[in-house]
Amino acid sequence: MIYLDYSATTPVDPRVVDAMTPYFSDSFGNPSSVHRYGQVAEAAIDSARETVASILHCRPDEIIFTSCGSESDNLALRGAAYAVRAKTGAKWILAARVEHPAVTRTLLHLEKYDGFLIKWLDVDEYGMVTPEAVSRAIGDGTALVSVMYANNEIGTINPIEEIAGICRAKDVLFHTDAVQAAAYLPVDVQALGVDLLSLGAHKFYGPKGVGALYVRKGTPLVAQLTGGGQEFSLRAGTQNVPYIVGFAEALRLTNKEREQRVTHVKPLRDQIIETVLETIPDSRLTGHLEARLPQHASFAFKDVDGNLLLTLLDAAGFACSSGSACKTGNPEPSEVMNAIGLAREWGLGSLRVTLGIHTTTMDVDSFLNVLPGLVEKARKLTV
Repeated sequence: MIYLDYSATTPVDPRVVDAMTPYFSDSFGNPSSVHRYGQVAEAAIDSARETVASILHCRPDEIIFTSCGSESDNLALRGAAYAVRAKTGAKWILAARVEHPAVTRTLLHLEKYDGFLIKWLDVDEYGMVTPEAVSRAIGDGTALVSVMYANNEIGTINPIEEIAGICRAKDVLFHTDAVQAAAYLPVDVQALGVDLLSLGAHKFYGPKGVGALYVRKGTPLVAQLTGGGQEFSLRAGTQNVPYIVGFAEALRLTNKEREQRVTHVKPLRDQIIETVLETIPDSRLTGHLEARLPQHASFAFKDVDGNLLLTLLDAAGFACSSGSACKTGNPEPSEVMNAIGLAREWGLGSLRVTLGIHTTTMDVDSFLNVLPGLVEKARKLTV
């Protein structure tokens, strides 16, 4: 099998495994314990927090460790929405439908069960949220704006700094889901200007099951997981010491090696985009050509069942992804395909190809050799 789905998850870097290993057995203490075992575990978390803070250019006490990017999104959205409403009465939340479900479904839940009001931001044909769209939608009753740093499905990078400036001028909190972006884009929160930023380790060669939320000092936030006083009383529960250590080491390596990783994947991505558009009839790139994640290629093929194409690719030895609801059996285009205005005969035929540090030129060549024939076969089989 050739793995071309690095935006879904990545293998854990062996150096990250090495950093984590002692905390599963030798240094297994509860970081809340007073004795030496607990002190060693607590010191490991403190060190990890300092490492993450140094990369984000923030204070260590502005980093909250969570179980994943989705939990970070939930804590940011729910925690800020409740806190701001209690403080000012504001209950409008702005976001686009192209956000990850960890954002969109959380907002729908807040709307249905908690009385918040959602205003869905317009996106352009590339799935980008423009500063103008935010400026038009923001108002006196806006509690929070959430715009992802980079889109998981179509790779488009949003102008986060400009949007943050608009929110800051209006004194409105701004959250960004940076889960997809962190593997290849800088996550300097001072440069970005955000109040809240979500991360998940398994997108940048760390373990699944651990994430982080940056919370700018002074940002009002209500805890969503209550119990003990861990994580500055914002996220209760005994901390997952080995995974937190792994998160920090994976982020450190990502930050250190970012330039060489981009240099590796970007030419391969460009080769895929150029070849697919040249060799496959009725194909189009989805997302922005230039303001795009460097490892990310995504397409729509007219009159193709995207899930069928994934099955054919898998049988041929290639692991890719689609934007349609591939595990639900629901043959509908994704929210993203609809939001960027694709007709149904195009939107159903989405394909995402994402590369990583282990992807080789030979892998890409092999993929490009078989894809045109498989798209043609899928077209013939699609009724």
